[in-house]
Amino acid sequence: MAPRRYNLGDVVGMKKQHPCGSNEWEILRIGIDFRLRCLKCGRMIMLPREKFEKSVRTLIRSGEERATEDKKGGFDK
Repeated sequence: MAPRRYNLGDVVGMKKQHPCGSNEWEILRIGIDFRLRCLKCGRMIMLPREKFEKSVRTLIRSGEERATEDKKGGFDK
C-alpha cells in the first residue's frame, strides 16, 4: 500500500488523545519531521515522520478544502 500524502493545513485525527482531551491536529510543517498544532489548546509538537505516520488514524479535513473556503470568503480574517 502506498504511503498517504499529507499537505500543509490538513487536520488529522490521532490514535491517542492529547492531555487536553482532543485528538485533532493541524499540520504546520512537513519534512523529515512534522510540526503539529492541537486544535483545542494550541500546543505545538514535532514528531518524526515514521512516528507521525503510525499515529494518524484519519484525515478529518484537507488543507485544500480550507484554502478554497478562504478564497470564497468563508472565514473571517
